[in-house]
Amino acid sequence: MANIKTKWDIIEAPFTQEMMKTTANLYRLGWDERNGGNISYLLKEEEVAPYLDVNAVIRAIPVQFDARALAGKYFIVTGSGKYFKNVADNPAENLGLIRVAQDGQNIELLWGLEGGGMPTSELPSHFMSHIARLEVDPENRIVMHNHATHLLAMTFSHPLDEKAFTRTLWQMCTECLVVFPEGVGIIPWIVPGTNEIGEATAAKMKDFRLVIWPHHGIYGAGRTMDETFGLIETAEKAAQVYTYVQAQGGIKQTITDRQLKDLADAFGVVPREGFLGE
Repeated sequence: MANIKTKWDIIEAPFTQEMMKTTANLYRLGWDERNGGNISYLLKEEEVAPYLDVNAVIRAIPVQFDARALAGKYFIVTGSGKYFKNVADNPAENLGLIRVAQDGQNIELLWGLEGGGMPTSELPSHFMSHIARLEVDPENRIVMHNHATHLLAMTFSHPLDEKAFTRTLWQMCTECLVVFPEGVGIIPWIVPGTNEIGEATAAKMKDFRLVIWPHHGIYGAGRTMDETFGLIETAEKAAQVYTYVQAQGGIKQTITDRQLKDLADAFGVVPREGFLGE
């Protein structure tokens, strides 16, 4: 194809730049130490085709999950064992652009993961979450996992009850109810990298865009990179405030349920049913 650009031009593609900038920011914030965390970004063929020959498959990679529901879809993903701090300096080694094969048992590598790299070990969990979110919101494109520090810490000191955890976050920052009115989901502790944790996360993703992995981190989903990053960022800020408040002696006053309902009315959002008192 005459309009195909070189493989180096793909680094200038908007989706690659978003991955590079976001991974750098997550590392800067301390939410993705070492090779912790992963991102998958659902792309359209018309976004990919100007940068790649979509018929030129570098190699096929088996997936331990039946991904036929995503057959033919394109993703740019972070690599397994790759450090987020290195993505911006060497995106071709630390990122991969893949397509789900028609059999759903393999992915086709179209660019990146140079040196024999593999996609994130959490790819089945990402795929399951994408499938779940697309059923709820056909515009969903991002699934992001990281180890947001204060949210992670809260899972050791706060009851792991979705209603209680959500209400605490809503009460810590006025913006929280507006940003995630559906609240946060919480799964039990499960070994990461397994289909079991992916299935549990995906089940929650049908009702929530934020899912807490206790003593591990958080999964977030959204339509854009900014939306998803901002979603986690807002919850993490609330968790940080909660940490400070606890260190200062505990809650003495907070936003009331009545005030939270007034806030929801003012911004046209609907709080998750049953999470606020009468």
